[in-house]
Amino acid sequence: MLRTLRAAWPSGRKSQVALGVLACFGLLGWSAFYTVPSDSVAVVQRFGQYQFEVPPGLHIKLPLGIDVATIVPVKRQLKQEFGFTTPGSTDLHQSPLPKDEKRETQMVTGDLNAALVEWVVQYRIADPVKFLFEVREPAATLRAVSESVMREVVGDRTVDEVITIGRQEIETESLAKMQMLASKYTMGISIDQVQLKNINPPEPVQESFNEVNQAQQEKEKLINEARRDYNKVIPLAEGEKDQRIRAADGYRLKRVNEAQGDVARFNALLVEYNKAPEVTTRRIYIETLQEVMPKIRAKVVVDKQAASVLPLLDLNAQPGEQP
Repeated sequence: MLRTLRAAWPSGRKSQVALGVLACFGLLGWSAFYTVPSDSVAVVQRFGQYQFEVPPGLHIKLPLGIDVATIVPVKRQLKQEFGFTTPGSTDLHQSPLPKDEKRETQMVTGDLNAALVEWVVQYRIADPVKFLFEVREPAATLRAVSESVMREVVGDRTVDEVITIGRQEIETESLAKMQMLASKYTMGISIDQVQLKNINPPEPVQESFNEVNQAQQEKEKLINEARRDYNKVIPLAEGEKDQRIRAADGYRLKRVNEAQGDVARFNALLVEYNKAPEVTTRRIYIETLQEVMPKIRAKVVVDKQAASVLPLLDLNAQPGEQP
């Protein structure tokens, strides 16, 4: 039996060595090949020192930890949420810690009021080398920068501006300041958007604030209605005023022109009268009779020698009867 074991020992040892060699080659192959996703690049370090960046695809590196490839998603839009949490998020720095979720939303406005502000920061990794090596915790640093900037911007405005009309301005100013600090700290981050979400007063004063806000909306409604009525009445009155002014100007021009025409006619008549007074007087008399006589229904021609006209008139006659 011992002879049998001794005879079998060399072959079993060779098999173990072969398996060990195969396992080493498998380990070397497994640690040498790696794949970079299409939305990322790989930053390769050799013994901890930066070497180069690798584009997406299948690549090979020195095995056994000599080369270390860190995948950085440079084409993916990342985000950080403040004051709320999205279920299922895998980024540790995307959502706040449970103990910080309520604290980071509590802010004091410029008029010494309190507001609960929730917002989202969307960013990209612009420089993977700076992102990995210039700042120890770039994502955590970005959260601190975002909170600091938002508190500064909100603190420069009243609570009404923060909750109602100043949201767009706050987002724009916060984006500019966050990008300036990210560039100053060489974080390798490009901030795409800052978006305000829910902005509410603290719960103890929320009911009173809603009443004030409702009164403010009612005030704006009444002001808009008054402006609507003003815009409806005033232009109509202005148009009527202009119409009357134009009518008065037309009447004035008409009267002036008529008066000037009468003056010219009388002046011409005076010239003719001075030339032949009797003829002109007779012509005027005849022309006047031509205008007056057709308007008289009953006409009585009386001789100059008649002593009186009364006996010739029948005062009891009906209109249209002959005397």
